[in-house]
Formats: sequence, structure tokens, C-alpha cells
Amino acid sequence: MSLTTGFNWNHRMIRLIGYSMAGISTSVAFPDADACFDVAQGLPFQIPISNLLITHGHMDHASGLPYLIGQKSMTSQLAPKIYMPSVLIEPMTNIMRLWEKIEDHQYKYEFIAPQEGVSYPLKPPYYFKIFKTFHRVASNGYTIFERKKKLKPEFLNLSPHEIVEKKKSGVEVESIYEDPILSFTGDTRIEFLDHCEWIKKSRVLIMEVTFVDSKKTVENARFWGHIHLDELLPRLESLSCEKVVLIHLSARYKTRDIKEIIEAKVPEHLKTKIEIFPRPI
Repeated sequence: MSLTTGFNWNHRMIRLIGYSMAGISTSVAFPDADACFDVAQGLPFQIPISNLLITHGHMDHASGLPYLIGQKSMTSQLAPKIYMPSVLIEPMTNIMRLWEKIEDHQYKYEFIAPQEGVSYPLKPPYYFKIFKTFHRVASNGYTIFERKKKLKPEFLNLSPHEIVEKKKSGVEVESIYEDPILSFTGDTRIEFLDHCEWIKKSRVLIMEVTFVDSKKTVENARFWGHIHLDELLPRLESLSCEKVVLIHLSARYKTRDIKEIIEAKVPEHLKTKIEIFPRPI
């Protein structure tokens, strides 16, 4: 695997492709929902994705937008929908106008500033909502939900034939519920966990943890709008997520060293909850 093709990560029915190294490149795609969180410098594995969910405007997360918009045009794809904090719309539009002038070509794309509390469609049965994050610049987090149906309690004891007959007679035997299956923080301080309950219930939480040892303190992490492992550990017990996947880890760490630190610091009954997104070192 490489920066070009990305690394694969799977949990149950959630299949992700991505790459993340602090200050270098961060992007994670969820192809089944036709969604990609951040775009780094613009990477080939992102090209088929129609919905780009940008957490913030730092170059290692968002500089690839002109490349991807251009690639989609070259391959005759529909105009992508690109979601980002509202303060990015104007400067990103100006950047695209410059590229259009350089290339003498007008591109099709849609920049959207998503609002809190609003649901935005992805590939069915998925959609997303944003949540508040706390970086050094304007930022969003994103949660992908899955719409599911389940039998209403009053019909649980009916046979399959009886349920079919109820449906034929026009009775609504199922209710629709929302399942938060995947949350992605982008760069943020730990306070994002205090502002949205569904994040703690997401099946998978992909969150930045940039520093993990005493060479960089919690104060160092917070100054730059990031998270230290020592801030996450006291909160792990309160998270009902099946997996908490760490991304944006500093390039100063080798993966084997991070694993050793996690092994030493994380309580035994919580160790299976934490995973490191695959990385090249």
C-alpha cells in the first residue's frame, strides 16, 4: 500500500480506504456511502467519490481539491458536492477561479457549507450530519448515519405471514431509526466529545491523536489544536463505540512504538477498542 492507493481498514460492514500522517496527508474514504473525509493533496483512490467532506482548510487535508475537481472533469463525472466550513467557501472559490484561468477551462463543482442539525444525503441508505470541533481554524466533524427499519414492538410476536398481511392492509409495521455508524473528527481538541452525544455512540469513531508520549505534552497538543493520547484515555470507558481508530499520528512515531505505548497505558478490557489506522512507518 502507498500514498497513491491508500491503506485498507475494515470493521464489520464498514470498509475504508485512506492515508493519514500528521502534517503530511490525511484522507479517509468510505466508498459504500460515496463519501470521503478530507482529500490531502488529491490522491487517485479519491477520484470515484462524489461527496467530499472537508474538515478544515489546512493543506495536508484540503489542498487536493483542484486536482480532484480537474480529474473528475477529465473522466466526465458529475460535478462533485464538496462540503466545508462556511469560511472556506470564498477562498476555495477564488483558488478554483485561478486554476480555471491557468488551465483555460471552467470546472463544475458545488461548494456547500453544511449546517448543524441538518441531514445531508449520501448514497442510500446513508446520510451525514456535522458536529462541532475545536481546531486552530474553522473546522467541522462529520458523522455518517444509516437509515434502518425495525419491526414495531407491538408486532414482534407475529408470524412472517401475519406481518405480510398487515403490510397488505396498509398497516405500518416497521419504524425507521438512525444508526450513527461512522464519525470522523479531523483535527481538533478533545472537547469535541462534550458537544454531541451521538459521537460516543458511533459504531466507529475515527479521531486524531497526534501525540502519544511525554516528549510532547498535553499542553503542546492543545496549543496546536490537537489531541494527546493522555487526554483520550480517561474518556475511553464512556465511549460505547465498537472501535476508536487513531489517525493523524505524528511522523515522529513508528507504529510499533505507538502500539507499545497503547499496550502499556490502556486498561486490558479496553485494548480491543483502540486501533491505529494503517500507516507506512
